[in-house]
Amino acid sequence: MNTDSRTSPDAIIVGAGLAGLVAAYELTQAGKRVLILDQENRANLGGQAFWSLGGLFLIDSPEQRRLRVHDSLELARSDWATSAGFDREDDHWPRKWSEAYLEFAAGEKRQYLRDLGLRLTPIVGWAERGGSGSDEHGNSVPRFHLTWGTGPEVVRVFREPVEAAEAAGLIDFGFRHRVDELITDGGAVVGVRGRVLAPSPTARGVESNRDEVEDFEYRAPAVIVTSGGIGHNFALMEKYWPVDRLGEFPDTMLAGVPAHVDGRMLQISEDAGASLINRDRIWAYTEGIENWNPIWPGHGIRIIPGPSSLWFDAEGNRFPAPNYPGFDTNRTMKTILATGYDYSWFVLNESIIRKEFALSGSEQNPDITEKDIRIALDRVRSSDAPAPIEAFKKYGADFVVAKTTEELVAGMNERSRGPVIDHDRLVEQIVQRDRQTDHAFSKDAQVQAIHNARSYLGDKIVRAVKPHKILDPDHGPLIAVRLSLLSRKTLGGLETNLDGQVIGAGGRRDGSGGDGTPIPGLFAAGEVTGFGGGGMHGYNALEGTFLGGCIFSGLRAGRAVAAGGGSAGADGSVGAAGAGRAGGNGTAGSES
Repeated sequence: MNTDSRTSPDAIIVGAGLAGLVAAYELTQAGKRVLILDQENRANLGGQAFWSLGGLFLIDSPEQRRLRVHDSLELARSDWATSAGFDREDDHWPRKWSEAYLEFAAGEKRQYLRDLGLRLTPIVGWAERGGSGSDEHGNSVPRFHLTWGTGPEVVRVFREPVEAAEAAGLIDFGFRHRVDELITDGGAVVGVRGRVLAPSPTARGVESNRDEVEDFEYRAPAVIVTSGGIGHNFALMEKYWPVDRLGEFPDTMLAGVPAHVDGRMLQISEDAGASLINRDRIWAYTEGIENWNPIWPGHGIRIIPGPSSLWFDAEGNRFPAPNYPGFDTNRTMKTILATGYDYSWFVLNESIIRKEFALSGSEQNPDITEKDIRIALDRVRSSDAPAPIEAFKKYGADFVVAKTTEELVAGMNERSRGPVIDHDRLVEQIVQRDRQTDHAFSKDAQVQAIHNARSYLGDKIVRAVKPHKILDPDHGPLIAVRLSLLSRKTLGGLETNLDGQVIGAGGRRDGSGGDGTPIPGLFAAGEVTGFGGGGMHGYNALEGTFLGGCIFSGLRAGRAVAAGGGSAGADGSVGAAGAGRAGGNGTAGSES
């Protein structure tokens, strides 16, 4: 342990996820001493980013241009504005953050990450396609750049220099340190208090104990909160769930994040005077399936689908346009919940699942995560579905595989949490759609969307199968997948200015200048800030923007603290020499 960084750090970071690592990286590049506290053990370093697919939102990139995708900052601004739908006085700083982030995504972002050693795959994904009009939500062009190495690689390029700084004595970690209070003095935040938790040998993501061992207290000129969202705190999600916009909170919700993603620091920050905004802007997914091999309680995985699966409600009625796979998450969420049930169905066949199904999560994509080019190429060329998908077909509780429509519907009804699906009604809807694949034209909007997708080389190669009859036995067997709602991201949170300074609840905001009063010494970054400002996405995310938001907000906060801006006692008068103590012996306890 480096005692100096424990007793007199230049900054304390609360949360060892991606945003915290980025902030720490920027601080140590400036020679600052940093103490990073996290309630989990070292195995969880990198937080949620580790589990991610590693998607990054970029604008007018070389990867896009090689695929003849014509993008621009102007087009991205238009897409972001129509998707975000900013409509509140509280959106002042989120608007500022969204503009700054778009400039980052069109400029410094790619080179910044490339200089750290991060590389991208050549195919750019087309997420959140919208499909409801040019003046509404959606990406006009593909912008989802997949990291070669997925989430673990995004974490690695920051973790390694941070660990090097730890070895050099600039960084100290306090794992199993749960922060319970931000210490304030004269309106400024000058440190943290909390409890050391008992050592935990658990693997990454596995639920750990909450046994308390001793107290701790540390002081510093700046505290940066990077504690993440609320995705496993269903009580908090339900409290702020936007019933008026999306419908009633579901009875069944799968957990897309581990148990420690609890949102505790939001209330703790609010108790210290912080402004919290846009808490009703929650980003949950509609294509969740139960993980047959779970890591955390209620573990769900998201299907990232291509455009061809037919989507039915719990009663077996096909959803209307634009509720197609991968088009408009919130609109489809509202449509599902309006039925009175909290689940839906994909109906497809073997040809579709082989080419169009991907699963979110680094662990579900071992070829890309392990950077094995041979296996990745085999995946593209193979006539079989990837091994993780085959495992879900075999073991997953939500999957029905059948040779006949009678077997298919019987399996769906066995898994129903509500009504019985009528076989003849379901089949007739599939037949009506299948008739639209006999020619190059179609009045079916989803078939038109498939043709549009295949006009993009990236989708034609890896994501969109050639239109065909779902009931054609040559493309069988038939498959149905029960889809539950899946928790994931928080789009609101701590309000911050562009330096990551947290705005006080009594601060003044106006539409022209944004002169909210920051709390001296308190900064925040990452999902706890809605990825920037208190919600830079507005109501809808364009995907590939969550990791980027953590990186950008962590970068801004780290650089601001390193420059001495907004710190409590930046001149050394408040907290700069405050003694750390844990259990009365000046150490931080176990690092298990």
